[in-house]
Amino acid sequence: MDVKTTMTGPVDLPLPLLEPVPVAGCDVCEVLARDRETARRCGDLSKVTDCNVEIRSHHQEVAS
Repeated sequence: MDVKTTMTGPVDLPLPLLEPVPVAGCDVCEVLARDRETARRCGDLSKVTDCNVEIRSHHQEVAS
């Protein structure tokens, strides 16, 4: 039985995405941006990330 005792190669992690900018005049984006800032002030970085994902996804839905 062959047992591998060495580590694999390094993990390549990309740089984090820039925070999405809400579309001016879009009610959905405004609410998400407000929620994101409230979460940031409360230290809830998971919620900040969730809001970023939703804003980014909303941009794609609007563009389609």
